[in-house]
Amino acid sequence: MTTTNRRGMLRAGAGLAAGGALAAGCAGTGGPTRPAATAATAASTTRPDASGHPVATARAAPPPRAFPQHPVQITHGPRTRSAVALTFHGQGEPDLARRLLTEAERQGARITVLAVGSWLDEHPDLARRILDGGHDLGNHTERHLAINAMSEADARTEITGCADRLRRLTGSIGTWFRPSRARSASSLVTRLAREAGYPHVLSFDVDSLDYTRPGAPAVTRTVLDRVRAGSVVSLHFGYPDTVAALPAVLQELGRRGLRAVTTTELLS
Repeated sequence: MTTTNRRGMLRAGAGLAAGGALAAGCAGTGGPTRPAATAATAASTTRPDASGHPVATARAAPPPRAFPQHPVQITHGPRTRSAVALTFHGQGEPDLARRLLTEAERQGARITVLAVGSWLDEHPDLARRILDGGHDLGNHTERHLAINAMSEADARTEITGCADRLRRLTGSIGTWFRPSRARSASSLVTRLAREAGYPHVLSFDVDSLDYTRPGAPAVTRTVLDRVRAGSVVSLHFGYPDTVAALPAVLQELGRRGLRAVTTTELLS
């Protein structure tokens, strides 16, 4: 019995080693190995609950923070800081999201992802992948509908639905809330977000317009023409143009002496 058990353990160990090598090979060509290892770690930090939903098993993610020196609706950080926050609508093809995260980390940048709850349902491993890369993760409503036009009950459900998914996956409702299909939140949505636990609503002062699919050079120009110290930039996962534009954006920001940091770091 002892010999049989030892043989089984050896076979299992060999299988795990082979699986790890395959995962590393599929992570991309020419990039660093850190994101592949991080993704593997993220996959092991969730387990299903009684209903089959994934829940967090790692330490809780950071909760929202209040910044008393800033308004409830934040459009930018201090203009005196040599930093900017690149914020991303979290939805779309997961492979594009992983590529973008990998590129940001390769250049030492940290970003803020405002995730759609239904997207997290489909790709729960990405919640921990984002956090394990050192990025901010927040709430962009459950279904990404026009929240400012909703009734109070429906708007509350959109906010709390995504918050519940974030809490289940990470132990936190996320660090930020951004309204869906709106640059800023109505007074009703602002109140509902605060009641849900978010001291601030995160807006932006630079719109990349990447969702119009103008091509990577146009995305790069739009961001770099408008960005300045303290800016909060709106970008999106799910668009190849955005992934292709990111290296040039980060390189030029660096040339100007501006670091890409999380929104939390920008305001701290």
